[in-house]
Amino acid sequence: MKKSIYNILTLGVIYIGMLAPSSCTKLESESYGNIVAKDFIPTNEDVGALIGSAYSSWRRVLWDGGRAYWTVQEETADAFCRARKPYGFYDGGIHQLLHLHTWTNEDEAWGSVWTFAYEGITNCNRLLFQFESGQIPMPPGADRDRTIAEIRTLRASFYYVLCDIFGNVPLVTEYDVPAGFLPEQSTRLQVYNFIVKEITESLPALSEDHSTATYARFNNKWAAYGLLAKIYLNAEVWSGVAEWDKCIAACNAIINANKGFILEPVQRDAFKEQNQGSNELIWAVPFDETFTEGHLLMVITIPHQVSQTYNLRSVGWGGLVSIPQFINTFHPEDKRLTDGWIYGQVYSSSGVALTVNTGNMKGQPMVIVNELPGIDSSEEVHSYRFFKYDLPFGSDPYNMNHDVPMIRYADILMMKAECLMRLGQPGAGALVTEVRKRSFANPALATVTDAQLTGTSSYDYGLRDITSGPFGGITHETAPIQYGRFLDELGWEFCGEARRRTDMIRFGIYNRKSRLSYRAHPDGSEDYRNIAPIPLSALNSNTKLKQNPGYVN
Repeated sequence: MKKSIYNILTLGVIYIGMLAPSSCTKLESESYGNIVAKDFIPTNEDVGALIGSAYSSWRRVLWDGGRAYWTVQEETADAFCRARKPYGFYDGGIHQLLHLHTWTNEDEAWGSVWTFAYEGITNCNRLLFQFESGQIPMPPGADRDRTIAEIRTLRASFYYVLCDIFGNVPLVTEYDVPAGFLPEQSTRLQVYNFIVKEITESLPALSEDHSTATYARFNNKWAAYGLLAKIYLNAEVWSGVAEWDKCIAACNAIINANKGFILEPVQRDAFKEQNQGSNELIWAVPFDETFTEGHLLMVITIPHQVSQTYNLRSVGWGGLVSIPQFINTFHPEDKRLTDGWIYGQVYSSSGVALTVNTGNMKGQPMVIVNELPGIDSSEEVHSYRFFKYDLPFGSDPYNMNHDVPMIRYADILMMKAECLMRLGQPGAGALVTEVRKRSFANPALATVTDAQLTGTSSYDYGLRDITSGPFGGITHETAPIQYGRFLDELGWEFCGEARRRTDMIRFGIYNRKSRLSYRAHPDGSEDYRNIAPIPLSALNSNTKLKQNPGYVN
C-alpha cells in the first residue's frame, strides 16, 4: 500500500511541470516529448498525483531539516529542549533561543513554517486555477466537486498552521495575479473565519470513504471533520469566542460514523514503521525513505550509542532531550513512559553495556538518567530520549519510513472530553479513561473521573537550572492551573506530536510557568509571544505586512 500512496503524493510535481502554462513561441510541429494540457484528460489516479505537489509541502512545514513546525510547537513548550552537549548543540546559542523564549524574527524555524505553508497554499491556488479554468480538463460531477473540495480543505490546513503560529497573515486565494502583486495582511479573526468557511463549504462534496484511497488525504469527510474540530477547540484563543459545542459536533461526526476508526490496543502501534495501516490515524503526513526525505525526529533525539543497539544505518545526534520536570509527571507504570522513552543502561545489539563517548563522563557507563543541569550544560547521560516511534533493526533514523500522525482517533476522543469538561457536562472522565486504559496493566490506574480532570497539574513548574550561568536558579511555582490535570493528560498522550505549544496557550500557561532554564513572566508581560514574529524575510518581500505586537522588525 505504501508504494501506491507515494506514487500519488509525490508524482504531482512531475505532472504540474508538464502542464504548467508556457510563454514559449508557437511551434510548427506537434510536441511528442511532452504532454500538452489540452490533450490530457486526467483519471482519478492522475488527479491524486496532481494534488500531491501540494501535500508534499506539509513534510517541509513539519521538518525542513529539523527546524520548523514540530520544533516551534515542542521546543518552546515544557517537554523538550536542545541542551548543550559536550559534542555540540550550541551553534552560537541558536538552539537555546526557542526554549528560553528569546527568539527573534530572524530565527529560521519561524521562516520555515511561513515559507513552506505558503508554498503549499500557492500550490493549492495553482491547482484550483488550473481545474476551474479548464487548463486541466475535468468532466463536471461528483469527482470534480470532490477534487475542488479536497484542495480547498488542504489549503485550509496550511492556513490552520499560519493562524496558530502567526495569527495575522495574508489570505491569498488567487493564483493568476498581476506581476508585483503584494497581498494585504488579514487579522487572525479573518483567517480563522476563512478556514471555517472553507472546510464547512467543502464537507458536503467530500467522500464518506475510509480506505487506502482516502489515507493521508483531505478527500474524505473524516479528515476534514478532524481538522475542523481542532480549529473549534482553539476558537476562543484565535477568534475570541469559544466554540466547545461545535467542536463536540465535529468529533461526534467521526465517532458516530462507524467507519472503523479505533484506538490501537497498544499506542505505539500508531507510530510503528509501517503505520499507514493503522485505523487510529485519521490524517497523517506520509514519509518514506525511498520516495521522500526529511523525517528527522528520531535521529535528533537518540544518543550515538543507541545506533549500536539497533544496528542503525545512521548515528543519532542526541541533542533533543526531555525536560525532567515533564518526565516526573508520568505514573511509573504508564506504558507511554516505559515504552515511549529511552533511559537506563544502553546496550549494543549483542548485549554489551556501552559507555559514554565524550565529555567529563567519558568512559563511564552510558546510563541515561532523568536529570538535566540546564540548557547550557549537560553530559551524554542527561535526560530521557523520545522513543514514541519504533526503530526497526537496521533502519535509518535520518530518513524514517514512519508517517507522522496529525489527527488520531485518540485526539477526537480527547477533544470531545475537553469540551465536555469546559462546559461542565458529564462524560469527560469516561472518554479519557478509554484512552488511558491501553497504557496501564492495572485497570484501576487507568480510571479517571470528571472531577479529577478539573484539578491542577502535577507538573512541578519552576526553574531547575543548577548551573551558575545566566539561566541558573531553582524555584517552585505552585499557583494552581485551571483544568491542569487535563493538560497533563494531553501531555502524556500526545507528547512529541507537534501540539504542546498550542495546548499550553489554550490553558493559559505558555508564558506564565517556568521550566528548566526558561524564566516565565507570570504577570503576562510576555504573552505577546503566544504569537510568533512575522519572519524578517516576509517583511522584506512585502511592504504591506506589519510586525506582530511586541516584536521589533
